[in-house]
Parts: sequence; C-alpha cells; structure tokens
Amino acid sequence: MFNKKKKRNFKESTRHLFRIYTMIPFAILIILFVIFTIVNERINLTQKTNLAAQKISRTIADVYHQYDDEVNRMAAAPSVVNYVSTHLDGEKVYSEFYDFNNQQTVKSIFHIVDKNGVFLATTAPPDALNSDFSFSNLIHRMELKPTETITEMNSFRYSHDRTTSYTFSKAILKDNQTIGYLIYQLFESDFQKVIFEQNNEIAMITDEHNSIIATTSNITKGVLNKFQPKLDNQGHVQLNKGSYYMFNKRIANTPLQVFTLNSYKAEQYSYYSVTLFIVATCLLLWFMIQYLSNKMSSRNSESIIKFVNSLDSLRKGKLDSYVDIKTGDEFETLSHEYNTMLYRLQHLLKRNRELSELSTIIEVKQLQSQFHPHFIFNVLETLRYAIKIDVNQAQEIVMILSRLLRYSIGHDRSVKLKDDMNYVRDYLKLQHIRFNDRLKYQIMMDEETYHVYVPKLLLQSIIENSIKYGYQNQNNLMIEIRIYISEDNLILEVHDNGQGMSEDKLKEVNHILQSQSNTTSHIGLYNVHRRLVLLYGEDSGIQISSAHGQGTCVTLTIPYERSDDHV
Repeated sequence: MFNKKKKRNFKESTRHLFRIYTMIPFAILIILFVIFTIVNERINLTQKTNLAAQKISRTIADVYHQYDDEVNRMAAAPSVVNYVSTHLDGEKVYSEFYDFNNQQTVKSIFHIVDKNGVFLATTAPPDALNSDFSFSNLIHRMELKPTETITEMNSFRYSHDRTTSYTFSKAILKDNQTIGYLIYQLFESDFQKVIFEQNNEIAMITDEHNSIIATTSNITKGVLNKFQPKLDNQGHVQLNKGSYYMFNKRIANTPLQVFTLNSYKAEQYSYYSVTLFIVATCLLLWFMIQYLSNKMSSRNSESIIKFVNSLDSLRKGKLDSYVDIKTGDEFETLSHEYNTMLYRLQHLLKRNRELSELSTIIEVKQLQSQFHPHFIFNVLETLRYAIKIDVNQAQEIVMILSRLLRYSIGHDRSVKLKDDMNYVRDYLKLQHIRFNDRLKYQIMMDEETYHVYVPKLLLQSIIENSIKYGYQNQNNLMIEIRIYISEDNLILEVHDNGQGMSEDKLKEVNHILQSQSNTTSHIGLYNVHRRLVLLYGEDSGIQISSAHGQGTCVTLTIPYERSDDHV
C-alpha cells in the first residue's frame, strides 16, 4: 500500500488560510503599535521635560533682569542716597520698594545697611543677620567691588518660616565713595511657585556653582546643597533609586541655570497598560478569527479570483499569466488544464511569428536582389571604353569592380556602416572615372557612426538615382553624403545639385513610398524605403525634399541604440 499525503478539502483549506492570513496583519499591527507606544512615550517625556525647562527659564530670566535693573536703579536713586546720608525721608525709600515688590512674581526682603553694618532700613527683623557669617561676607564683597552688582545663592531664615535663597546687592555711592549697601533677598517659596509646572515632575534652579536656589523636590539636594546627579550607562539620572530624564537650560546673560527632570516610571506604567491591552486584544481577536474562519470557509473565492485575474491579464496580451493553484482540489485540476492551454497558445503564436519573420526576410532578400543589375551594367559600359583608351585605368576599374562584387555577393544581411561606405566610395570612384570632372562628390561621416550596423548596400540605389537624373539638362553634378546621429536616430543624407523634382512629381514619389506595394516602374527608392520599414518599423524609412531647379535631398532614418552600437 502507498501512503498518500492527506489533502485538505476545499472548505478546510479556506478556513486554514483565513486564520493564517488574518493573524499576520494583526501581528504586524500589534508590533507597530508597541513600537509606536515606546517611541511616543519617549518623545512625550523628552518634549514635556524640555518645554518645562524653556518655560521656567523665560520666567526666571524676567525675574533676574527685573531685580538686576531695580538694584542698579535704587542704588543710584537720589531718595536712597539722601536717606543714607541724612536718615531723612525714609518713607520715600519704602514706598519705592513696595511699589516694585508688589509687582513681582518672586517677592523679596529689602535692606539698606550703612557702611558700619547698621541697618538703616529693612522689611524684616535684622537680628538673625547681624551675626551671620554669610551676610558679613556679602558686605565685604560689596565693599571690594562697589561698582558691581553682587548676586549669589545664600539661604537666610526669617520668622514665620520665611526663607530667602538668592540675593541681589550693590554698594550705594556718593561722590564715588561708599556710604552704604542695598540688599534684596528673594523668597525661596516664590521661586518654587515659579518653577512648578503641572506636566513636569522635578524642577530646580541653580547658580553657576550648581548650588540649588530652589527645587520642587528635596531628593535633588546633595552635599552642601549642591546638585550633583549620578548618571547610569544610558545617561539617565539616578535619584532616590529612580531613573530620570534630565534637561538642562542655561539662562542667557545670567549665572543661573534650570534643570527639569521626569521619571521613567511613567513610561513603565504605560508599557504595563499597553501589554495588558495587547493581551486582551489578542484573546478577543482569536475568538473572532475562529468564528469568522468558519463563517468564511464556505465562501472560498481565492481560486476563482486567481482565474479571473489571469484571464484579465490574458485579455490585455500577457501570455505568461499562468495560474498557480496548489489546493489539492478541483481548482488545481482546472488550473493545470488552463496552463496547458496557455502553453499551446504561446507555441502557436511563436510559430506564426517565425513564419511572419521568415516571409519578411524573403521579401527583403527579393528587394535586395534588385539592386545589382543597374550598377553592373553601368560599370561594364565604363570598362569597355577604358580598355581602349587607358589600360591602367581599365585595370584600376577591374580591381575596384572585383572588390565591389566580392562585397555585394556576401551573405551578411547587415554590415558595419564604415564597410558599406567604403563600398560607396569605390562606387563613386568608378562613376568619377566615367564622368571625369563632370562628377564631384563629398562624404562627411561622424566617427561615432563607423561601427554601427546597417542593411547592406543601403545607399546604392539612391546614389544611382542621383547620377541617373542629376545630369538631365546640365553637365556637372555634385553629390554630398552626410551621416550623423540625431535624437537616437542614425541619419543618412544624400544631396545632389541636379534639376530636382516638381511639386507634382514629388507628391507622386512620396505616394509611391507610402504604398504597401509598388506596381510602377520606379522601384529604386521604394525598395530602399520598404526594406527599412520591414526591418525597423514604420518610424524608419526615406524622406525626400526637392524643388525644381534646386536639387534633391534624400534622408534615411534608422533607429540608433547607443548601448551596443547596433541599429
């Protein structure tokens, strides 16, 4: 007994394929969704961190420049200088301070201290400052740099848990002499309000030494209130056993910089949610596919669609539109019979095409064989007279004629244009011997056309016509031959200065050229034209321009392929 491979029936095959082909796009969709989620979460995290830093930096820059301008203005204000000098009109000084302070996002405490360290004006109890070492250092730095604005991070605690974290100060000068000091101390709580962004987790401001001026989370504070982040191998900031993305924005024209940080935990939560969603979706899809595969199995149309598509391609002329069906059912048998029929059709078309090409070759050979009699007769006439007059010239004619005959009886259907033009030169040389100075000729040939293949004896009949009709009503004849490439076509032009043709005669000749058959006695040009059309198609052939008394120009056009130099 032979073990036969078990084949699925039509319905089972449809159900199986439906399950496979349905799961593939869903699997791709899920993969793309996961990738999109990961990329999108990372972009969102980066974007919200960067945007928060940009927004905070703009606000802090405004605060900094407003206080910097105000300190410089107040230190030089006449009311402040007069108050320090005379201790009079203090209410004006306070009024100016409160007018400014009430308009600020980050408010401050205001002090005026005389040169001896005595508080002349203050908006907070100075008791905690009198013995503070940092405050003494601040006074000392202003004393050393009386013309500069001193800004620094320092922390001072006042009553009611009010803490300042940044100071603007400048010496008060009179007649270029220091008479006191002006100090603004900015509240840390107001800074915290400014740097708090709803879509951002942690934000902080530091000075140029990375000392923290204000922060929204104390986990960022290190030794000596410095921000010294630790980075892992991926460049993530490690804080309190958590991983954060950080963006740093240095505020232009200030010693301050803004840091914003967001935890990657939010991403992990998103991944958990996506995973749960994918699992639930896959379970739902599985049950749906099971149901739909049973539903669709009875409507299997894949094989029929293949047949319809193949027949449509066949109707459009694509004879290789075979049907590939390996379902093991009746459609596979039908596809085999269809492919066999298509193969037989191709075989019959190929035979017909070969028969048509063979007929074309026979017709071309018949046309080509008509070129020789006129030429040989004229040469023999010339030779007969030369034998009597000049034996050497007769010998030259025989040599040239032998070359021409040897060339013309060759079996090649196409030859290099250079070789065919050598034949033309020999032919014209014989005609020149016959007509002496009454015949002149010139051949101009582009070098790139030398190795192009063309039909053999291409120009013979045209040149014969020029000589035959060119001497009517005149004694001298000039023939010019130009060969060149133009717009992917090989152009061969034969000009003569004969009498030309009248308009009616030109129309008659053109009509003969366009005919499918020629029953007239004018066979020379028609044979050349028909030969080119049969070999190269309707776009090839002869064009004639002529006018009575102005000569004739016959132009041959042949397609030219630059890739292999073969037309």
